[in-house]
Amino acid sequence: MKVRIPRRHNAPPRVGLLGGSFNPAHEGHLHISLEALKRLELDEVWWLVSPQNPLKSHEGMAEQDARFDSAELIAQHPRIVVSAIETQLGTRYTADTLAALQRRFTQTRFVWLMGADNLAQFHRWKFWEKLIHHAPIAVLDREGYSDKALRGTAAKRMERWRIAAEKAGLLADMDTPAWVYLPIRRHPASSTAIRAEGRWQV
Repeated sequence: MKVRIPRRHNAPPRVGLLGGSFNPAHEGHLHISLEALKRLELDEVWWLVSPQNPLKSHEGMAEQDARFDSAELIAQHPRIVVSAIETQLGTRYTADTLAALQRRFTQTRFVWLMGADNLAQFHRWKFWEKLIHHAPIAVLDREGYSDKALRGTAAKRMERWRIAAEKAGLLADMDTPAWVYLPIRRHPASSTAIRAEGRWQV
């Protein structure tokens, strides 16, 4: 049974943060954002279009303006906000971006969103263990990655802080560390496939 607690009308806003290259943005990004809004009972989801993912090559990476435009084209929803705030903040790593956002938006409850593909390599992120102590994390299922992600280094280390999917609506208000894995309907779209098919020119 899904657990739900009524919120006060003046409760702090709940915002999901979906970072990434968006090279390009696609319907899969929109799909997981809509699922996050619903399952985590969020007020908004912010797409953080990164200047350059430290784990990805510059080769094949479109300029940030082009990737930002692709995100705005896809994110046609009143509760999804496309942002290039990492460029304004001058941050490179997710943990630093999160800390800067929390200093700027002191009343906002942030939840870090990621696909299962990112959980599989999460232990390679700079300061990843710092990140899990500063914001709850929601991992959304993705085709071909669920088993690898849940057997990976990060998932094993974080297992004691995992909550049941039925309690996902409480995640934003939980003390950290806390995370949830959401077995949502999978979406087949991928930026890699779009580029390989020539539907996105860098």
